[in-house]
Amino acid sequence: QVQLAESGGGSVQTGGSLRLSCAASGGSDERNCMAWFRQAPGKPREAVATIEAGGSTQYADSVKGRFSISQDNAKSTLYMQMNSLKPEDTAMYYCAADLVPWAAYCTPRFRFNYWGQGTQVTVSS
Repeated sequence: QVQLAESGGGSVQTGGSLRLSCAASGGSDERNCMAWFRQAPGKPREAVATIEAGGSTQYADSVKGRFSISQDNAKSTLYMQMNSLKPEDTAMYYCAADLVPWAAYCTPRFRFNYWGQGTQVTVSS
């Protein structure tokens, strides 16, 4: 069973930076695709970025050039560096993981089975 625990959220001003972390444990053979999602109050959950075991990444258009997803396989940790933060980035951020048969399946449209509890990011103007 895969367990995920996010950390690193907080409150920053517009233009600031944060680095989110997601520690993964258990089921190392059940996760070769990981992702960050976010959900703002009153809005549906949206995919922010994905990364597959080989390192290929995909990003939502709204965060391209500002956010960077990465992973440390030795530490079983997923990261997301968020720069130039905007008030519209305010949301609960969730880490997700799953096993995909092909790297091409690891996209923001994939329906992940394993989720963390989330970490809040608040950006003030």
